[in-house]
Amino acid sequence: MSSADVEEANALKLQGNKAFQQHDWQKAVEFYTKAIEKYDKEPSFFCNRAQAHIKLEAFGYAVADATRALELDPSYVKAYWRRALANTAILNPKAALKDFRTVVQKDPNNRDARLRLAECEKLVRRIEFEKAIEVSDPPSAFEDLNIDAIVVDDSYDGVRLGNEMTQEFIDDMIERFRNGKKIHRKYAFQIVKNVLDIIKKEPTLMEIDVEEGTTLTICGDTHGQYFDLLEIFRLNGYPSKDHAYLFNGDFVDRGSWSTEIALLLYAYKWLYPNRMFLNRGNHETDDMNKVYGFEGECKAKYNERLFQVFSESFSALPLATLVGKKYLVLHGGLFSDDNTTLDDIRKINRHNQRQPGQSGLMMEMLWTDPQPTPGRGPSKRGVGFQFGPDVTKRFCEKNGLEAIIRSHEVRMNGYEIEHDGRCITVFSAPRYCDATENKGAYINVGPDLKLNYNVFDAVPHPDIKPMAYATNSLMSMMMM
Repeated sequence: MSSADVEEANALKLQGNKAFQQHDWQKAVEFYTKAIEKYDKEPSFFCNRAQAHIKLEAFGYAVADATRALELDPSYVKAYWRRALANTAILNPKAALKDFRTVVQKDPNNRDARLRLAECEKLVRRIEFEKAIEVSDPPSAFEDLNIDAIVVDDSYDGVRLGNEMTQEFIDDMIERFRNGKKIHRKYAFQIVKNVLDIIKKEPTLMEIDVEEGTTLTICGDTHGQYFDLLEIFRLNGYPSKDHAYLFNGDFVDRGSWSTEIALLLYAYKWLYPNRMFLNRGNHETDDMNKVYGFEGECKAKYNERLFQVFSESFSALPLATLVGKKYLVLHGGLFSDDNTTLDDIRKINRHNQRQPGQSGLMMEMLWTDPQPTPGRGPSKRGVGFQFGPDVTKRFCEKNGLEAIIRSHEVRMNGYEIEHDGRCITVFSAPRYCDATENKGAYINVGPDLKLNYNVFDAVPHPDIKPMAYATNSLMSMMMM
């Protein structure tokens, strides 16, 4: 290895640092990778790339890079720190705990590290306690909740809700949320209960057509970015009898208006059950909600019971939607077995398996990602796996599909068409978590089933940071 190679590698690292400072995480990864290709004995190259991977939510890659940095320098405190953050993000707090302890041991005056260690210890204890008291068939969260008995006192200044959802109530709710107000908790419970009753009757694989004179809009992750959701509606039109919407999971967590988004989408689902369609995402799950903010937000704005009823409703959401028999819309991606068919999706009993777990079809549908190379590979997230263009081609041909439409990942232009046009990613949270300079996108589909891509920018929002309600501030640190 020549000194010129080392010098060039360091110059590439500096370019990576500059890209990172500009919040172009992907470009930063590319520069750090080029630096490593020039000289792979410098631990900071791997540690810096680990941090960029954390920003891209490629937590599995981040763990691998931090581990490689520690192999080169076992005393590298920053690498232990970053590996701990990445393991926390993929809900592996026991592994994170070991690294946080190492950080504190090596840097005992680091007050922040001691605080994070205490939080991680608390998280591990909580998870162990919840596992210990877990029951296999829990009762409904609505079982002893008498919604009718909840009184809305005279001081409530919003539109009243009766036994049916109305556009008047939704219009008032939109403005209340825009102005930092809440709806009454009775109405929140009513909305979730009525939507639960609707979606429990829906199949695991919804099958819809785009009728003459109507439009279907497919949106990806919105992640609690309420004001960007309103921008979609402003630009593209609100849900109506002639304008259907399909939201492809991850409505909640991270952004700090998750209850507002969930309640608004649910209110429209109640008003237009055959025009508002909701797929489940990997963030409509208990383990993610308890770490990434939705549980904390429900408790802060309403109460713990609201989170419990939302949790029950999330487990009843359909897992995928088949549009016009041509497009399979699902949150994550495809399967570990090439023999998997649409019928296998139809047969999933999502009501018996409320949470996706670490394996099986439900986990794969919520967690997997595409990769450019053929075959299947390890997950950059540390959960699930990645699938190549050949996997997508075989699945589409076997099931008579033109393409799959998925979400689950930031795309800098809001959407991306991969795998020879057969794998389409749409992401609808622009300037994701106030940290990534990405656009948002949505897809309009008419009766001819042609896909019309629309890109939009983030809009201003009140000065509340992402992850404001996360129960563990380790998560909010990753957004900084």
